[in-house]
Amino acid sequence: MRAAANNGGREMDASLRRVFLASAVGSALEWYDFFIYGTAAALVFGELFFPKADPAVGTLLAFASFGVGFFARPFGGLVFGHLGDRIGRKPVLVITLLLVGGGTFLIGVLPTYESIGVWAPILLVVMRLVQGFGAGAEYGGAVIVAVEHAPPGKRGLFGSWAPIGVTIGILLANGVFAIFSSLSREAFLSWGWRIPFLLSIVLIFVGLYIRARLSETPVFSEIASKNVVARSPVMEAVKKHPREFLVVVGARLAENGLGYLFPVFALNYMTQQLHLPKPMILQANILAYAVQLFTIPFFSALSDRVGRRPVYMGGALFSAAFAFPFFLLVNTQAQPLIYLALVLAVAVGVGAMFGPQAAYFAELFGARLRYSGFAFARELGSILAGGPAPFVAAALLLYAGGQPWLVAGYMMLLALLTAAAVYIGPETYRSDIHADAEHAEKSKTRI
Repeated sequence: MRAAANNGGREMDASLRRVFLASAVGSALEWYDFFIYGTAAALVFGELFFPKADPAVGTLLAFASFGVGFFARPFGGLVFGHLGDRIGRKPVLVITLLLVGGGTFLIGVLPTYESIGVWAPILLVVMRLVQGFGAGAEYGGAVIVAVEHAPPGKRGLFGSWAPIGVTIGILLANGVFAIFSSLSREAFLSWGWRIPFLLSIVLIFVGLYIRARLSETPVFSEIASKNVVARSPVMEAVKKHPREFLVVVGARLAENGLGYLFPVFALNYMTQQLHLPKPMILQANILAYAVQLFTIPFFSALSDRVGRRPVYMGGALFSAAFAFPFFLLVNTQAQPLIYLALVLAVAVGVGAMFGPQAAYFAELFGARLRYSGFAFARELGSILAGGPAPFVAAALLLYAGGQPWLVAGYMMLLALLTAAAVYIGPETYRSDIHADAEHAEKSKTRI
């Protein structure tokens, strides 16, 4: 009997390891793809795909193409969220992985403006739309798989596996670009920028192998066995959870907006305005996200003990208070202070929001509508936050003559709006993850 129990324990451990890897690797691919695009937009896309423009305008156009992918994300959330609630979490995760990874790989083989003229930026935008369409449900599915497999009282910690994967993807993106940006300028512009995009094929194969062996979540299996799958989950989620939709959209403003401003806009600001060396700034980003690997599970586990809202609001209020000090530290151009600024902004401010967000958003919606509600609402927030954030910040910087204080005010506004949205939301950390929409609503509480 003891041997049988040990075998059962090993099987459970192996199953949870597969869940962890399926959640983390897919998220790593998605955000590796998105952040290498953002990094390339900051460093080279203006020159390679929009060369007729003034350098500052070229950067704006490159950031605009970065934002285009976010407009495709809600449509991806709409389509794949519906499928995730209708046919299951697992098959959708395979489809979204292929779309995100395939779009990224193809960017790596695109001809530039010099070769095919105006078709180059057009094809770049098309590939960006493919990325965004797949990414619209990739992260939500990765979170839901982890949360719906979580033991009682550990949903926050298990939910952190997907954001940990995001951080790994960002680290990979920064690490790869740090290596290839050390090439000569001619080599980097000629072929070096392509390698990070082509390397995404490795993550695609690894992710497909892991997800093909993943079992369906216990929550969806229970729904399917009782034949209570929602007929139109997106419409039901919107009608039955309007408050939750507003909370998710508002909660995304700071987490998603600042999550892109620091690694994308700040990279451009420090290299173009302060003329700091690119390798040093990339190293600072790597350090910040390396620390975030530890702060995300810490804040997520903390939310299992004290609730999602206190931790989330704490991260938002810290980010609001740190917006102006961030640029004061960066403008010293002192390497230790730049490192400190990015670590505090990314690992503490964004980390305290990003960690508990996974479980919080999953818990806001009942089991039958979870994928649709999570993915669609979350990506609507992306349109207002992460997508336009680098473009808006670059425009504010241009308007202010290169001074960052309007950008700092914009960052503060995003953070305060997020704090307000989470404040009006329900507390969910003790809710029943198996409950349908109506029962889930009754189990939520206020603190």
